[in-house]
Amino acid sequence: MPFSNALIALTGVGREGQVGEVVAQAFADRGAELALLDVNADGVRARAAAIVARGGRARAYPCDLTDADAVRRVAEEIAATAAADGGRGVRALVNLAGGFAMSGPVADSDVAVLHRQIAINLTTAYCATRAFLPALRAGAAGDGALTRGDASIVFFASAAALPGASIASMSAYAAAKSGVLALMRAVAEEERDHGVRANALAPTAIRTGDNLRAMGADAGDGGGVRYVERESVADAVLFLCSPEARNVTGQVLKLE
Repeated sequence: MPFSNALIALTGVGREGQVGEVVAQAFADRGAELALLDVNADGVRARAAAIVARGGRARAYPCDLTDADAVRRVAEEIAATAAADGGRGVRALVNLAGGFAMSGPVADSDVAVLHRQIAINLTTAYCATRAFLPALRAGAAGDGALTRGDASIVFFASAAALPGASIASMSAYAAAKSGVLALMRAVAEEERDHGVRANALAPTAIRTGDNLRAMGADAGDGGGVRYVERESVADAVLFLCSPEARNVTGQVLKLE
């Protein structure tokens, strides 16, 4: 299995029915050991327990991902545990934490929505990336299972942050996700010599319970939305974190 015994850190996996649920299970099914971070303490513990119940390995780390010091402490704890377990580093960080909200026309918008969208989409990714980079560099240096350049960071942007997207009434969300893309490009350049790759996914609407309730049925089911399946998102994440993508960095993959 390509991720056998690899340590994978994932943020934003505390809610059932969201894409993080499927991504985390896909890694576990392929032999990875998971470190799950989320502000929702009960939810992230339930997610780890569900993975363990299916024969996987996962530990829950409740954490406010917008608090740089809190995230640093958790990352250091995870890194210390990994180092004590055969000197391993972290193989990959998947920044799944985020959320969507309409902000309305800029002229009529509430700046609190902008602050919230930046916090949950951009600040979480920034703090987690900053905190985990030392452990990712250690993973990229090689631990017997990895080769240099195999450590990976995956960011979650959005098709709304890509050129030509229609973003009327969602400027706060689009601005936050555009910031995620800028962060990814900076990390890809800065960490290349450390063997850490960084890429981003930019999906359109993903088929989740929340999206189905908010936007209605799939176009194939008589609705007006064409959803990206959660399993397709997981496949893309697995590829970007795999040795097959060892020469892929600084790229944005649109899913639609």
